[in-house]
Order: sequence, then structure tokens, then C-alpha cells
Amino acid sequence: MSNPDTGAPERIVIVGFGPVAARLVEHLEPLVAAGKVAVTVIGQEKEAAYNRVLVADVAVRRSREAAIGLADPAALMALGIDVRLGARVARVDRPSRRVLLEDGEAIDYHRLVFATGSRPILPCLEGMDERDNGSQTLPAGVSFLRDLDDARAVATALASRERIVVLGGGILGIEAALAAAEEGGRVTLVHHGRSPMERLLGEGALVLAAALRNAGIAVVAGTSTGVHLADGRFAGLDLEDGTRVDGGRLVLACGVRPRTELAEGCGLDVADGVLVDHTLRAVDAGGIWAIGDCAEVRCRDSSCQACMNDTAPQGLIGPGWQQADYLGLAWAAEFAGVPAPAVRLPERRDAVLVLKARGVDAVTAGETDADPWTVQAGLAVAVWADPGHGRYVKMVTRDGVLTGLVCVGMPRTGAELVLLFERGSELPADRSSLLRLDSAEGVVAAIPPGPDATLCRCAGVTRGSVADSVVNGCASVSDVSASTRAGTGCGGCHEDIRTVIEQHFAVAV
Repeated sequence: MSNPDTGAPERIVIVGFGPVAARLVEHLEPLVAAGKVAVTVIGQEKEAAYNRVLVADVAVRRSREAAIGLADPAALMALGIDVRLGARVARVDRPSRRVLLEDGEAIDYHRLVFATGSRPILPCLEGMDERDNGSQTLPAGVSFLRDLDDARAVATALASRERIVVLGGGILGIEAALAAAEEGGRVTLVHHGRSPMERLLGEGALVLAAALRNAGIAVVAGTSTGVHLADGRFAGLDLEDGTRVDGGRLVLACGVRPRTELAEGCGLDVADGVLVDHTLRAVDAGGIWAIGDCAEVRCRDSSCQACMNDTAPQGLIGPGWQQADYLGLAWAAEFAGVPAPAVRLPERRDAVLVLKARGVDAVTAGETDADPWTVQAGLAVAVWADPGHGRYVKMVTRDGVLTGLVCVGMPRTGAELVLLFERGSELPADRSSLLRLDSAEGVVAAIPPGPDATLCRCAGVTRGSVADSVVNGCASVSDVSASTRAGTGCGGCHEDIRTVIEQHFAVAV
């Protein structure tokens, strides 16, 4: 399909060049090579797409910058894709179908895709102001941990042995604190509430806090009010009770929010994200789509069951990649003039949140706030705690089916519970049998998941696909990732990939 007015290829403009945009570009490459479409992708950063989830690994020198890259701009441009790096979009002129850049250039489009992702939240602290245009200027010594510039700043602080203060007790903050501590850094984690991740883990958060302290992290509960500067540089974080947490680098990990200002500026409907229907097309707008962290799937059908629940963007890389796959496959079929493949936009599922750190394991999913003593038909809550050994498990079931879980300090039990949760399986009548998976006997007796079990949740790759890639010659995690995309998201499945590789070669030997 080409532009009906001129016969020239349709121009697709993608605003944003993060992991989700890179995935969509992969699907469009054959269409560009065939002369069916012309693609322009506009990235605000000077670097092409890379995996933001692994930025903390770059900060502590556990990964190289090149290792987390997801696109080769030179190769894309050689193919004919117009890649603009370090470019900022000023606004979108919908009536003229033009994207206007800050340098004054105008780029026409037939189809426009917003893949603008999300931006980190700047907390309201005395000494720092949030700017409407997103170009937040932070005091020296203060950064987020969102992009490669942030990673370089944290790496410098680690190298100079500065004390790093991490503000935020969510997964991002905890993982950043643990990564820095594991590499010998002096780290203080400041959070609200009694314990980090208390809302998600309940009493398990107390066990997690103890594990953080055992890892050498100073854990401070309190409400931050401002930053203390010395000669214009961060020197401490002031708390509401009057105390001050000293440090040489402040890392802000207070969550993210979808970037929707460009969409709002051109009159698109926006709630938490840019409102799109179940084909990812912006509602009541022709020629515009949105994918990833900035997209909120909520159609206009008042009877749609899927849209009656929470529709806010989940902020996870896996759903964004699935959206890019869906849109890319649908467009490939459309431009080829063939029926769309039997693929649909995946249904929204409860997120499985996994804390990825060496020696500190935590996972939670589904409904976790049910009380063990609540009397309700079909509801059962089993809790097991061993704080002295850093272990805690909570299982919530309805009519025997696992609907919520919390697991701290028991990685094999947690992995089995996640498998049962994603399958919607019933738990065994004796819930304590699952706890044995982390005992010496249970390690031997545990049955490994079958080939249809999902090994990489981010990319949706099964254990069988990984095993097949190993049989066909992949001998390392990077080989498997290149072949199947498994392990290219959060990295939490790398150990499982290594296990599959080791099991294969052990049998071969």
C-alpha cells in the first residue's frame, strides 16, 4: 500500500526511540526494504534505543553500555530509515499532518506513532523545581537512574567512594541501592512507611528491610522535605523530623509517569496515558497510534469488560513489546494486502513484580492485601514467616486457585508460585508442600517446568523455545537472547537461561 495521492511510500513517523519503538522498527524494516513505507524515528537522546531496565547494571559496571543497546542507527540508516537522534519535537500539527521539531524542521506523516514512554517523577523537595517542558535541571550531585547519563554519574560517584543516597523504596530504588552496595558502594536508602515495598509485600516488607541491612545498606524511614546543598552541590537530604541524611550523590527513584504532553498539545484524549482503542489507534483521531508506557488502552465501548478495570499504563517493558509486535504484524499484513494474522492484542494481566538482585529475592503478584483471618466464602490465606532466616511467604487463593502471592527469600518457592499464578492453577491442599522447594530435599525433588512454561515474561519466550535454541547451537545467554529475545528485558531470567544451557551440555557430556 502506498500513498494514494502520489504513489510514493507512506511515511510513518515514530516519536520516541526507546525499547518499544525499536521493536516496532524491527517489524517495519522489511516494509522499508520493499519500498512500501518510509520511516522516520525521532529520539530525544543522543543514543539509539537501549534497555532502560538494565541502566542500573551499567551504573555499577556490571554491564557495558554497548551490551544493552537494542538498535544500530548506522544499519537502520543504511536500510533507508531516517533516524534522528538528539532531536526534540516541539509540537504536532494534526490538521497538516506534520511533526514540528524544535530546530524548525517540519516532517510530514501519513501515520504517526507516539512511543514517548515515561519520565521519572521529580519529588517536591525544597531546592528543586519541576519544569513543565520536561527538561528538569537538577542540582549538581542529584540525578535519576533512567538514562545512560544518569548511569555515568552514579558510576563516577561509586568510583570516588561518595556515599549514595537513594530516595524511593520501590523496586527501582531497592535494585539501585542493592546494585551499588554489591559493588562496594556506601548506600543509604530513604523511603516512606515502615519498610520498603510495604504496600505490596505487607509483613514481608519487614523481612526485606532486614535483608537490605544485611547487604550493607543503611535503611532510613522518613518523609523527605528538601536537599541540602554545599557550594551548589548535593550534600544531604533533609527529613521532616529535622534529621539530615548526608551523602555525595542523590539518586531519585520515586516512580515514573507517562509522557503525554505532545499528545495533549495536539488535542488527543489523554487520561493517565494517551487513550487508544484495542487496535492501539488514538481514539477519535485518524492516522495516530500510541504504544508502550505512554499508551492507555481504553475504548469508547461502555460495555467493554476489559476497559471497566484499571487501564493505566503498567510501566513494564513486556506489555510494550507485545503492543509493538501486534501493531507491526497488523501493518505488515495490511501493506502486503493479505488478511491480518491470527494475533490479537494481549489481554491485560496482573503484573508479576520481581526484585532482581544477588542474594535478595522477592516477588509479588495479584491480590496481596487479603487478611488471613478474614472470613469470606472461597477465600483462603496462608502465611509462613521465618524472619530469623529472612523468609516470608503469603498465598491467597479463591476456591483453591492462586490469586495473589508474596514471597521473600525463597526463590524456588517464588518461581513455582509465579508459574501457578500465571496458569490460574489450584494449589495443593497442603500449602506447606510448596515451602519444601527451598529445602535441601526440595531442590532435588522439585519438578522443572515444562517446555510450554514462560521463561522470559518480558519477551514472552517459553522454556521450550530457549531449549530449542540451545540445541541449535546457542551456548551463552547472549546467544540465546539474540536468537529468541529471551533475557533482553529486565534480565531476571538470565539464571534460568543459564540453567537450561547447563542442563543441555550436562546431558551431552
